[in-house]
Amino acid sequence: MTVEVHRSAQWSVRFDGEEYADLPIDETNLIIQTTKTVANRYGKELEPYALYVKSEIPLGKGLGSSATAIAAGIEIANELLTLSLSPREKVRIGSEIEGHSDNVAAALLGGVTITYFIDGEMEIVQLPEPKIGCVLLVPPNALKTSDSRGLLPKDLSHQTASAGNAASNVMVAAVTLGDWKLAAKMMEKDVFHEPHRKPLLQDFDRIREFCHGLGAYGMTISGAGPSLFIAVENGTEENVARRLEKEFPYYRGIAVTPAHTGSNIKKDAH
Repeated sequence: MTVEVHRSAQWSVRFDGEEYADLPIDETNLIIQTTKTVANRYGKELEPYALYVKSEIPLGKGLGSSATAIAAGIEIANELLTLSLSPREKVRIGSEIEGHSDNVAAALLGGVTITYFIDGEMEIVQLPEPKIGCVLLVPPNALKTSDSRGLLPKDLSHQTASAGNAASNVMVAAVTLGDWKLAAKMMEKDVFHEPHRKPLLQDFDRIREFCHGLGAYGMTISGAGPSLFIAVENGTEENVARRLEKEFPYYRGIAVTPAHTGSNIKKDAH
């Protein structure tokens, strides 16, 4: 997502493309709301600005579009008000606004981020240069995070939770070692949300089997869904994306690699 910021007589937002066309373009827009929230937090006021937003992030597809908007709002406020916020301070503010830290930490910091944000306590581990390719399979339909959360059970047995926790621990350890094959294997052992959400995702089991046949490391649900995330060997993501899109035309295949840096500011000399 790129946001151009220009001084204006009133707050406004203009989006490039049709996907974001139904979002608010006045002061109720999430980017503007975030900018004002940060200003209020530090007892400051902002003059109005016009925002021009270009985004390649599919909306409502479990790919962090709201976290990216929050990250943009934080950066805008930090720059315009000369707050000199540290990366950690930015992540804390974004986590408090969104209610969780995973997506906003990644958007602000880049690389691979592993976070803990519970009852105001926050910890972050960042791996700046992951050597991994990724494919996103994006369906045409959006899925509200609130609706997806409603599919999750209120309770899990201790045995099930222990198994899921063990898989998560090994996955994180493997990621830190750069062993993406093992990390993706553990990724597919999720018991916390995949079993409950995958019935909504067309061809889920067939896609996983096909991915394995292509030599992909593993597949899981991206965020709360409905997109799918496939970890592949670095450099193979374009080929895998095309093969998957051809085999499962319901989805759009997007080849990506992790950004080594997160949000940044570029100033126009004019």
